[in-house]
Amino acid sequence: MAVKTLQDLLDAGVEGRGVLVRSDFNVPLEDGTITDPGRIQASIPTLTALVEAGAKVIVTAHLGRPDGKPDAKYSLAPVAAKLGELLGRHVQLAGDVVGQDAEARAEGLTDGDVLLLENIRFDPRETSKDEAERAALARELVALAGDDAAFVSDGFGVVHRKQASVYDVAQLLPHYAGTLVAAEVEVLAKLTEDAARPYAVVLGGSKVSDKLGVIEALAPKVDTLVIGGGMAFTFLAAQGYSVGNSLLQEDQIGVCKDLLERFGDVIHLPVDIVVGDKFAADAEAKTVKASEIPDGWMGLDIGPDSVSRFAVVLSNAKTVFWNGPAGVFEFDKFSAGTKGIAEAIIGATEKGAFSVVGGGDSAAAVRTLGLPDDGFSHISTGGGASLEYLEGKQLPGLSVLEA
Repeated sequence: MAVKTLQDLLDAGVEGRGVLVRSDFNVPLEDGTITDPGRIQASIPTLTALVEAGAKVIVTAHLGRPDGKPDAKYSLAPVAAKLGELLGRHVQLAGDVVGQDAEARAEGLTDGDVLLLENIRFDPRETSKDEAERAALARELVALAGDDAAFVSDGFGVVHRKQASVYDVAQLLPHYAGTLVAAEVEVLAKLTEDAARPYAVVLGGSKVSDKLGVIEALAPKVDTLVIGGGMAFTFLAAQGYSVGNSLLQEDQIGVCKDLLERFGDVIHLPVDIVVGDKFAADAEAKTVKASEIPDGWMGLDIGPDSVSRFAVVLSNAKTVFWNGPAGVFEFDKFSAGTKGIAEAIIGATEKGAFSVVGGGDSAAAVRTLGLPDDGFSHISTGGGASLEYLEGKQLPGLSVLEA
């Protein structure tokens, strides 16, 4: 992908110029406290470079789904505090998106200052399907940055969205790929264009329907496709097994049968399952064969035999892409499968494999389970964007950077 980079912008000079940056600060919160600041940390290289070069930095980002109106629980206040801590400087938080407070604060910026606008999704125009509405918001964002401004796209987790702060702003200003976006694209290109073999993909998560596109795209190209998580039960049902109260997409059973017929030599399914009598951390748990899930019980993790089998194929891989946990890793009783998969990938990485964690819940699992970030070649910040890229879909937030 041929685009101008952050370095191109820095070479052109940003001292005294307004630079609008789209970051991805959609971090998990618990009682107002950020539990995983990974996405904020990933934004620091781009923001630091701009600050040190004397730009007047205005950052847009979203948090959660506030339904197009202000909602205190989705305020970026905790993000502003954490961002300031990581940057080592004060970060102003506007009380609105493009209103009077944002205008006043933007007008008062001096070289090297950072202003974070309040949650961009507090404005319904951000996610509007109406191009005129999105364009109107984009023009107001550009006005905040002033004359001779530039736009830096650094929120990889949103580049698959045609939204005002991602897509429409880039059509109004000289645009550049930030350090994070450029790095993510480089990594994904390695997975699609010239991956070293054997090539293994691990897919988990809840729904088969969410991963159909990437299964169809990758199954013909890879040597091993490991299936875990809730989506595994629809595949097991396609084999004729009863899955008890496990998560099941009945309308996808036929699709899974077809995939198994076409790619049965590549797809690897769990052979044993850790089941619980309810969906809770204190559920009674036991391990059963994948073909013998009892009525009234639900599968919440893959079992130890599955982990061992999957570890064998992963240990020999030269390229590994992992997206989606193998079980309900948030509950200690049902976390061993995800941890075992991750440790197998770490082992392959230590032997020289190129390994990519595809963002989202997989990245959260790495940190929740106390696994080392540097045990993988790359941890993506954009689960959905990663999958759509690998499916071969055009990502609006990237395609507009090429224009």
